[in-house]
Amino acid sequence: MEHRITVGGMTCQGCARSVTNALHGVDPAAEVVVHLDTGTVEISSDLPRATLAAAIDDAGYEVEAG
Repeated sequence: MEHRITVGGMTCQGCARSVTNALHGVDPAAEVVVHLDTGTVEISSDLPRATLAAAIDDAGYEVEAG
C-alpha cells in the first residue's frame, strides 16, 4: 500500500533520518521517501496508515490528519 503522510516539525535532514528510522523500526521493508519541501513522507508498506503514523508520532513529530 502507498501512504502519504504530512509531518509537522520535519525541517532538516536529521529530521528526515529520524522519521525514516522510526518507520523502519515498525516495518524494516518499507520504502520511505521524505519530501522536506512539502513536509510529507511517502511510504510503501503493508502496514496500516495508523501504525505508520503512530511510529512518526512516537519519534516526536506531529502527524497531520488525513
